[in-house]
Amino acid sequence: QVRLVESGGGLVQAGESLRLSCADSGRTFTVAGSVVAWFRQAPGKAREFVAGIDRKGTTTDYSDYVKGRFAIVRAEGTVILQMNRLKPEDTAVYYCAADVSLRITPARDRGAYGYWGQGAQVTVSE
Repeated sequence: QVRLVESGGGLVQAGESLRLSCADSGRTFTVAGSVVAWFRQAPGKAREFVAGIDRKGTTTDYSDYVKGRFAIVRAEGTVILQMNRLKPEDTAVYYCAADVSLRITPARDRGAYGYWGQGAQVTVSE
């Protein structure tokens, strides 16, 4: 069964950067051939959309909370979420998700994504 794997989470101080990577578990077509998005879920809160990218890597979308600080790009069959100027409120578990439907642009609705990773913890201290 196809799985997505996130890597790169950790603990940083406010203002620092982290890079998350999303790869499939062996079938490269899953990430490379899919619309991919990052979501996050903080304790006690709903899972929310962070950023998404189309198959070609030419169309991206960002939530207002991260626009201007985060960047989502494709690189060598993976999808990278570069997180800059991190804030304590960015603390959450970050999930990578893949949409293998015919949708062209990334959706903000988590229901559009059929494949999910296990999540990567990002903790930002004051």
